[in-house]
Amino acid sequence: MIQFCDVCKKFGEQTVLDHVSLTVFDGQVLFIVGKSGAGKSVLVKHLIGLLQPDTGQIFFDGDEITHWKEKDFYPLRLKCAMVFQHSTLFDSMSLIENVALPLRKHRHLSHQESLKQALEKLALLGMESYADQLPAMIGDGMRKRVAIARALMLEPNYVIFDEPTTGLDPLSAEQVDQLIRRLSDELKVTSLVVSHDLRSIFTVSDRIVMLYEGKIHFDGTPEQFAACEDPVIYQFVRALPDGPMV
Repeated sequence: MIQFCDVCKKFGEQTVLDHVSLTVFDGQVLFIVGKSGAGKSVLVKHLIGLLQPDTGQIFFDGDEITHWKEKDFYPLRLKCAMVFQHSTLFDSMSLIENVALPLRKHRHLSHQESLKQALEKLALLGMESYADQLPAMIGDGMRKRVAIARALMLEPNYVIFDEPTTGLDPLSAEQVDQLIRRLSDELKVTSLVVSHDLRSIFTVSDRIVMLYEGKIHFDGTPEQFAACEDPVIYQFVRALPDGPMV
């Protein structure tokens, strides 16, 4: 279980997180939503040590990680993988070599064994036939699937997705959504998904948390989110273009 307790974070004079408290339960697909700059990515980056809170506490599987040093996060990152908005694959390596890299680095497997297991993960995501191609030879949606395969190589309990469908065509976005859902349903992985993609929010999530002005403005089910008459949520759900949220 993951817990954020009264977490605050400022950058200069701008308050991005204002006493945020949130519990993420095992096996959930939790979407963190809000307009650009609401603090969605800032919040999840605290979990893997890319940022530290100014005040408040963060717990991961019962351990307080609030003030851990960089080296303390190494074992945590093996259990909690992150798929960034951009796939961050190594251009000079084939897809299968990209996916095998975590095994060679952390499990010290032989080259052949790591490639064998990487091919199995690529097959899970329907990418085995592209294993020997370079990242530049495939589209954005396929690169995203390879990045997810790489994130799964160490069999994490948690995966953080930062805007996983941004910039993808509708078919590729739907395929990524299905993969996130399968991780929970079949592999019991807990997923934290930062997104503003309404289709994904309503078709994949078990629970939605909305950040607004640094605070949690909503926490509930997709059905509750869709039916909510709060003006901030109403504007977000209907993607109204004019004026700031009020």
